[in-house]
Amino acid sequence: MKTTRTPRPIRALRTPGGLSLRLDVRTCAVVALLVLAALTASVVLIGTGDFPIPASDVLRTLVGQGGQGQEFVVRELRLPRVLVGLLVGGCLGVGGALFQSVSRNPLGSPDVLGLSQGSAAGALTVIVLFSGSATAVTLGALVGGLVTGTAIYLLAWKQGVHGYRLVLVGIGVSAVVTAVNGYLITKADFVDAARAVVWMTGSLNGRDWTQVGPLAVLCAVVLPVVLANARALRMLEMGDDVSYALGVRVERVRLLLMGCAVLLVAAATAAAGPVSFVALTAPQLARRLTFPRWLNGAGGAPTPGPNLVSSLCMGAALLVTADLAAQRAFGADQLPVGVVTGVLGGVYLLWLLVTERRAGRI
Repeated sequence: MKTTRTPRPIRALRTPGGLSLRLDVRTCAVVALLVLAALTASVVLIGTGDFPIPASDVLRTLVGQGGQGQEFVVRELRLPRVLVGLLVGGCLGVGGALFQSVSRNPLGSPDVLGLSQGSAAGALTVIVLFSGSATAVTLGALVGGLVTGTAIYLLAWKQGVHGYRLVLVGIGVSAVVTAVNGYLITKADFVDAARAVVWMTGSLNGRDWTQVGPLAVLCAVVLPVVLANARALRMLEMGDDVSYALGVRVERVRLLLMGCAVLLVAAATAAAGPVSFVALTAPQLARRLTFPRWLNGAGGAPTPGPNLVSSLCMGAALLVTADLAAQRAFGADQLPVGVVTGVLGGVYLLWLLVTERRAGRI
């Protein structure tokens, strides 16, 4: 006997001007829980370190009621690190969601396409060849990410950009850039090589307010553009022909959104190094939380839709939680956050490949 499912609850908000906004109740609940998880992990993370601070004291200090010592530790040393983690995680989550939606492939992640490696190549060039400052390394990472993203788009172009062709070209570019990074490290002296290896691991150690400002400004500029094109992005997932029929300027929207994704990923890499697998896992986990399996069809694939807000919140929650685990789970041996995300993301990637193979999609 075939059973029927209750439709997902949708709420519509109407303004006096006649505008309406449709809200999916499940998605709103998931976003709220992810925000709560990210904030909770952030408070605990701020209180973690050689000078432990209880969560209640952290909250009092954040509202200006802490002691002088706590004010310095929280506001000057730990709060910037946490804010960078939240911003970097959010940027990677949205960037990964954009690439996966444009390529219509769950493997269409900046980690797989080589954008993170391209940003690393730009930073390594500055470190190894010019012994540049932290600001110069950041600019080098931005330039490297933009150049790599442009090269991938141009090489994948053939009367449009097909999803699988984009992924295959990205894998090839990633291999080339990884080889270049290895060559640069072999040519560096001992000090620069050690500095480069630490940066390439991906870490939030030593992050201060100088990284918070540029990231916040970039998010304030780029995210509204991305959200304004969310409807067109959802149509792109249906295929180019359907998108053209619905009035979407496919290549214009695709180029705009890919440019935004490259900027977000390059800026995140410039701020924290190439933190691996957050951009791959955050959009997929957000999609599976906002859409239950019985809505995914017979193959179990996630329902179409970029889920940009939930991907942003998932990325932020994942990164600060991973940083908290890196500081607390290994005693005195604190690991860079990139090590933790790499281990967890690698396991998730293997699971994703097995799932896609069983469903006959690869």
